[in-house]
Amino acid sequence: MKQTPQQNQSEPVATEVDQLREMLSRDQSKRARRLLKTMHPAKIASLLERLTPQQRVDALHQLDARTEPKVLSYLSTALRTQLAYDLDADMTQPKNGASPTDGRVDEEPETQLRLVLDALDQGKLKRIARLFHTLHPARIAGLLESLPATERARVWDMVEGERTAKVLRHLHEEVRRRLAAEMDLEHLIEAARGLEPDDLVDLIQDLPTATGRQILDAMDQRERERLQSMLSYPENTAGGLMNMDQVEVRSNIKVGTLLRYLRLREELPPNTDKLFVIDRKHRYQGILRTERVLTARPETSVSDLMETDFEPVPADQKSDAVAQRFEQEDLNSAPVIDAEGRLLGRITIDDVVDVIREQSAHALLGMAGLDEETDMFAPVLASSRRRAVWLGINLITAFLAAWVIGLFEGTLQHVVALAVLMPIVASMGGIAGSQTLTLVIRGLATGQLGSGNTRILLLKEMGIGLLNGLLWALVVAALAIVWFGNWTIGGIIAVAILLNLLCAAASGVVIPLLMSRIGIDPALAGSVVLTTVTDIVGFFAFLGLATLILL
Repeated sequence: MKQTPQQNQSEPVATEVDQLREMLSRDQSKRARRLLKTMHPAKIASLLERLTPQQRVDALHQLDARTEPKVLSYLSTALRTQLAYDLDADMTQPKNGASPTDGRVDEEPETQLRLVLDALDQGKLKRIARLFHTLHPARIAGLLESLPATERARVWDMVEGERTAKVLRHLHEEVRRRLAAEMDLEHLIEAARGLEPDDLVDLIQDLPTATGRQILDAMDQRERERLQSMLSYPENTAGGLMNMDQVEVRSNIKVGTLLRYLRLREELPPNTDKLFVIDRKHRYQGILRTERVLTARPETSVSDLMETDFEPVPADQKSDAVAQRFEQEDLNSAPVIDAEGRLLGRITIDDVVDVIREQSAHALLGMAGLDEETDMFAPVLASSRRRAVWLGINLITAFLAAWVIGLFEGTLQHVVALAVLMPIVASMGGIAGSQTLTLVIRGLATGQLGSGNTRILLLKEMGIGLLNGLLWALVVAALAIVWFGNWTIGGIIAVAILLNLLCAAASGVVIPLLMSRIGIDPALAGSVVLTTVTDIVGFFAFLGLATLILL
């Protein structure tokens, strides 16, 4: 019998229904997810109508937050109501001993992460969506960063469309770049529209040039011009940090007029603790604090209330200097000007907190040569490549220390005790030097250390090195004498430790200062150089003295 056209058209649907049923029955949620992603919402709705109630619920778990409403719109009211009821019942029932998610979310981050991982294992992604609905975007970002890259992509689809931009804002640069690269352009542009201009600039800078250009082209002309102006400044400068949502006023208006203008705006930009006064040529004149506006008489002129001595931030000033000023002066916001004194925008405390956080992460990771590895679950190849460089540098420095030891091969063959005690000298110098190095790097970062007080700090650290050197030289010498019964070896190691601790103190001050002067970040390479110096000096002093005295 010849089939009708309608029957021919139904065959692919029936085939896909069978495929979907098989995937769901075998708990192959990832395969089911990939299959559903290729379909039109109307097609998915057609498939759901042919499944059992439990299969419908399992299939719905695999739909992302943007596709689900479209699919539900194609279902009948009765089926949509029943499906919502079944889904709600499914999400409140524990499976395989897992904890139910009935809307009561434990505040502990570890518990939230476990709920996400359990939901991923069970293919119950709607449980993640329900959890995310109750969390702040910053906490969602933290959970995403705690997941491996493959699972992160699945969970990312569970973020509600209107909250995508807010979550992107709180993600670390590397994670944000990877997730944005996996989004389709339409969704990415939609998310970009929800970002503040300064956050949008950061996102565009993280994306490939072509993608960033497409986002810019999708904005209206005024917004595009603002973004291009901000993108013209380097990322690590005040111009790269600033936003352009400031409130500008003229000095010749009255407070009553200003209040009417503010009421017409209906809302003020976040962190608006001061208004910026400009002249007719848009040049910065001073600030007007909001509390003074609220308490002044309506007939008072802005020129009588403004502060003209508040220093603006030059657009080309480095971001770490901006952060330092905010910290020292307890600022919430500050105006940014160009070389001609024109007001460009403002920097707010939330931008500065991001800078401080990045500086802290940079210093911590840099000590181990992991400066760029902000993503804990970055791909293996990329992470291996980054770490290989520093392992190679460390190997070179290790060979330098080994070469020094090799110079005294004859001495070590005659006096075996020296080989046993030798690591103690290098270790003591390395620890003492690291303490000084950390203190100096912190001083450089906070601006507490400059050319005027460097000599004082050097003398202080040398004094500490001398006192600690004498103390621990005597302790180690006594232990060496008791161990090997040789007073000469005890004296040699005592002198070597004293010399190495003095060298470590001096190196801990001088090395970061020299690196900073020639443009090398001491947080990134200081510890490697310091360890090399203390190892070489320690081995040379100990083995050299032993060669002179014992042989």
